Amino acid sequence: MPSVQKKSRQTLRKGSSRSMTDLRLSTSSRPSTADAPPMPDLAPLQAHRLKYRQAHANLDTQLGERSDYTTIIHSIGVLDADDTFVAAGLDSEYRDPGEGDIAKLTPELWAKIAGYLDPADAASLAFSTITLYRRLGKKYFTALSMPENIDYKMRFLAGIDQSLPHHLLCFPCGKYHRRTAEGTERLRPAHVINPLFDCPEAMNSLNPPPRHRITHGRMLPFAFVQLIMRAYRFGPKYGITTDTMNRRWTRDGWTHASRFIIHEGRLLMRVKSQACADPDMPPSLVRMLLHSREDYWPYFSACAHWRDGVLMPACRCALEHIPKPRSTGGLQGMEHKVKDKWTGYKFDPNALTTLCGFCRPMRRCPECPTEYLIEVKLTEDRSDPKAMVFRQAIVVTQWTDLGDGTLPSGPQWGSINGTRDDYDSFQHPHYAKRGLASIFEAAITADTLPGQRVLSLNPKQKKLGEKGHDWY
Repeated sequence: MPSVQKKSRQTLRKGSSRSMTDLRLSTSSRPSTADAPPMPDLAPLQAHRLKYRQAHANLDTQLGERSDYTTIIHSIGVLDADDTFVAAGLDSEYRDPGEGDIAKLTPELWAKIAGYLDPADAASLAFSTITLYRRLGKKYFTALSMPENIDYKMRFLAGIDQSLPHHLLCFPCGKYHRRTAEGTERLRPAHVINPLFDCPEAMNSLNPPPRHRITHGRMLPFAFVQLIMRAYRFGPKYGITTDTMNRRWTRDGWTHASRFIIHEGRLLMRVKSQACADPDMPPSLVRMLLHSREDYWPYFSACAHWRDGVLMPACRCALEHIPKPRSTGGLQGMEHKVKDKWTGYKFDPNALTTLCGFCRPMRRCPECPTEYLIEVKLTEDRSDPKAMVFRQAIVVTQWTDLGDGTLPSGPQWGSINGTRDDYDSFQHPHYAKRGLASIFEAAITADTLPGQRVLSLNPKQKKLGEKGHDWY
């Protein structure tokens, strides 16, 4: 039996050896090292880069143009030879690029070119390079000193504002003065002496610096608008930020809050003023509440055209909507009680006040970029700290555009102060399709103002000024 099993195993091994293939390669079938392909000189990626570099060797990396040397050589023969031409910057390392080309033109030709420019642009041309200054001379700077060219002089001086970070342009003097409180300038009340630089014309009341009236007893000098816009355009060392200008103050029974933002290179200002008001006030008390007895201007912020239009009539109309207290004595008081019981109405003197169609809409001055909103709100009377009393108060909010801070004769600054009469706020591209108030509020909060119509402050286009009878 064991011999039979041993024979069967041998048979099985022989059969399996025949059926299975031999995976081991013989020495004759292995490839020799002599038949291997040679190693390339460069890697495939490096060869591709070299090929791309050779194909684009004549391609300008800045302009994307292909330089054809044959065309360049043929164009040299077409042009007229100029042996006097010297490449700019080769003769002097301190010379600006392009001055060699400027020097090729004669002084007479440059003087003819400057003759087509106004005095400010001609002086700027002569001030641009030393070569042009030698060609044009000093006569254009002398022309700026004439009294009739004072506006051109201010425009020329405003153009060099970027090169003087430690100085500020003084418009009464027509000079740049060194800033005395650099980086720490703060807006103060009108009765506080707050010089930003040493100026010999500071005490001259006949030549005051440009300024804008914010409210009664508060002025905004144009120098602060300069500082804000200089810091916005050139850097922090040139001025101050808008956050340093925001203020809250109380005076003559009115509470004011001002805020400033910059939108598209222009400084915008919002002033919110409020004062508690009693119901059913006589006309004399209304005048004392709204107007100052010093200059008869409103206590709140207003532009130079506030007398022309319906600003003050709208404020008086809003005060008439404050709920009047009912008489509780005698038969009239009993009659009111019976009516309230019959209708189910309970009289509340602190109820929310609803304005009419005349005083509710927002008003925009047609002659300057200024908008007004008049409201009557229930606020806490803080005149007595120990009492918790809520009273009706009139709230007047003004939004205005102060301009780019370059010159006081600009369209925005000049129109809100009454020195220019060529501004149309309803046709101006900045506010023709969107209100100034919506632009300001959208920049500081996600909440939007309630839908209000924007009507003209002077719908009848009558310009009477102090001769009118509705402003007081």
